[in-house]
Amino acid sequence: MERIRTRLQLGGKSTFSEPVKLRKRKSKLYSPDDTTSRFENGFLGVNVIYFTVAFRLINCFLVQTSFVPDEYWQSLEVSHLMVFRYGYLTWEWTEGIRGYAYPLFFAIIYKILHFLSYDMVQLLVWLPRVMQALLAALADIKLYSLIQRLEQPYITRWMYFCQLCSWFTWYCCTRTLTNTMETVLTTLALHYYPLPGSKMYSSSKYLTLVALAILVRPTALIVWLPLLGWHFWQEHDKLKLLLHHALPIGALTLGTSTVVDCILHGKWTPVQLNFLKFNVLHNVAEFYGSHPWHWYLTQGFPVVLGPHLPLFLHGCTLAPKKYRILLITVIWTVIVYSFLGHKEFRFIYPVVPLCMVFCGFSLASLKAWKRPAASALLVLNLILALYTGLVHQRGTLDVMSHLRQLCDITNPQPEILFLMPCHSTPFYSHMHCPIGMRFLQCPPDLTGSKSYVDEADLFFADPNGWLRTTYPNPASLPSHMVFFDVLEEEILKFLESNKYTRNMEVFHTHIPEGRVGRSIFVYERRL
Repeated sequence: MERIRTRLQLGGKSTFSEPVKLRKRKSKLYSPDDTTSRFENGFLGVNVIYFTVAFRLINCFLVQTSFVPDEYWQSLEVSHLMVFRYGYLTWEWTEGIRGYAYPLFFAIIYKILHFLSYDMVQLLVWLPRVMQALLAALADIKLYSLIQRLEQPYITRWMYFCQLCSWFTWYCCTRTLTNTMETVLTTLALHYYPLPGSKMYSSSKYLTLVALAILVRPTALIVWLPLLGWHFWQEHDKLKLLLHHALPIGALTLGTSTVVDCILHGKWTPVQLNFLKFNVLHNVAEFYGSHPWHWYLTQGFPVVLGPHLPLFLHGCTLAPKKYRILLITVIWTVIVYSFLGHKEFRFIYPVVPLCMVFCGFSLASLKAWKRPAASALLVLNLILALYTGLVHQRGTLDVMSHLRQLCDITNPQPEILFLMPCHSTPFYSHMHCPIGMRFLQCPPDLTGSKSYVDEADLFFADPNGWLRTTYPNPASLPSHMVFFDVLEEEILKFLESNKYTRNMEVFHTHIPEGRVGRSIFVYERRL
């Protein structure tokens, strides 16, 4: 022992008396700072939160165009009718295939404004969009947080850059669409999903968000089927996952939703079953148009990703295996929607945030071409975002702002007839006064009759004949008619003979198509 003690001494001092100096590790595993605390309390994290919120609010006010009728007719119009008791419901609500979960969110906002006597039309129009913008910002932040915990900071930054650059996200994320809320809830759920290495994994939280997404839009189940299946396959305690999480959450959300729908529909209404019945068994969606099976591959997916498409394809070859389930989800979603006849760009919007993860890996891997690629991505997306958000298809919103002035006229009270493809414009949610308005109806045939023709098709087949039949007495004609310029020549003689004159022209789009023209005309009857 004495020899050992002597050997361990140097200059009369024990070698153990000096502190041991360890080599500094660069790995995140040895970092003294926890990633969660850095994100939530660090300077960078706070800046990301503030910047994202400000960015999405600017995004909200720089989108002043219309996209699809569902933006209003499956949300704001229903909410307005729930609170203010005047307006119209589309056939989907009267037939009970749409639930009240999403419109109820905006109805609560409207009710608060009404209670405070602040139900001004500008607040009714913009506050729901501001709330949607804040939810979109939250989704962006959660996606950033998820990747930050899984990857190196430079990859996180480029993924975040790709997410904010997406022109389609800019175009959609502040709109009051069920697809937008579905995308927000999907992104939030992904934050708590058990990806390998994720420290924020929570079955109860992510399954609750998935259940809400399915209530808002039942087709959200398409996106989540592979993710749910992979989780169940990887889970060790499968019985606990089913009995303690999936079944209670599913029963609670479905039960609550069914009670709300039955109360607001005024009768027993199994919305989810009706949705499957009409859209799967009867395939009613094809009434509004159909596309070839390859449409998402050749047009839909390339357009939605836009300039991100090359980065996405490149990133799929670089991303670690733990993200393979996300890639499978993207491919699965596109394939399933390809088998459905009725196709729209917005249907695949929920997979866009998943695609941005792969775009981030691609951009982060570039060396000499990184800055030119990032600059090109920013400029190209900015052009698309500003054009579609400020120019393309803005007339149907602008014309409602002009028509709103008619609310101040009471003697005689004006009446407006919209001779446009049905649901082209928002309605009472953007007027907020019980003025007389009518539009061409286009409910699908639910009886199976092959000779069925809706009111809009009847009108466009013979506009003058429809007007003479519908208004045999000139005294019953509306005070104002609103239509696209492509219709003017055909009904001009009828307008002139009944003393209508054009008093307004509103630009709509540079790309007129079919029944949709370049401009919108407003004709007023002067007696």
